[in-house]
Amino acid sequence: MVTPEPLCYHHLPVTVARKETPLGSAETELAFFDANAFIGRPVQGVARPAATADDLLAEMDRNGIDRALVWHIAQHDLAPVVGNRMLAEQIGPHDRLVGCWTILPSCLPEFPKPDDLVAQMKDARVRALRVFPEPHHYLLRREVLGPVLWTMVERRIPLILSNARGSGWPAIYDLLDDLPDLVCVTSDYGCWGADRWFRPLLDHYEHVYVDLADYLLDGGIEALVADYGPERLLYGSGFPVQYPGGMMMTIRHAEIDPADRQAIAAGNLDRVLGEVQL
Repeated sequence: MVTPEPLCYHHLPVTVARKETPLGSAETELAFFDANAFIGRPVQGVARPAATADDLLAEMDRNGIDRALVWHIAQHDLAPVVGNRMLAEQIGPHDRLVGCWTILPSCLPEFPKPDDLVAQMKDARVRALRVFPEPHHYLLRREVLGPVLWTMVERRIPLILSNARGSGWPAIYDLLDDLPDLVCVTSDYGCWGADRWFRPLLDHYEHVYVDLADYLLDGGIEALVADYGPERLLYGSGFPVQYPGGMMMTIRHAEIDPADRQAIAAGNLDRVLGEVQL
């Protein structure tokens, strides 16, 4: 009896590489600009958080992320004023990191008035703002945040709205009904079919963007690009709550035009932050 020779790689057929890069191929290297990452150790633990900006940069290098729009967990867990200061100190030496501060109602004496806030943002290389209304005990409404929101509309400063951290969909809809020209980014909305929540916003408000960190839907990016174009979609890692590489792989293999992949990976966020007037 003849013993079959074990299968070796040299027995496998050789595939000739294509000259053209097909849709869905990951051959073209992408630059990534992360729209959703934070520094610091949260009260409720997550896997391997970045305690410092240096730790975050090391994680970015490991995953191949060029730049990031970042905030500090102390802005949520401790106090916005303290957390904003901690973030500015952390990102100061690092040009690859752009800051995202947290705001409070400007009627409170602890928080700077809008003009002072803008001046401080410029000095600290901060280009976006966040709100955590539920944990910080206020309503996401024009009556509460009016002066700073009007300044944000005028200066095209993006507002990051985290569903997981206190910005519910009804409040987002009400806010945009009052301020339709506000630049907003929806984020942290969970993986269970958020299209029915955010697609109406894309339909009605031209300055709404979607952070894709939670968008775990087969064919979802392709469908959004087909319906709205690539311009309203932003790569977000969700780090350290999520691993950065998951959405990077999804974008790399999305069956869309390579130029659209690059726009989602970095170009759109670069454009949005470049339109900020400080």
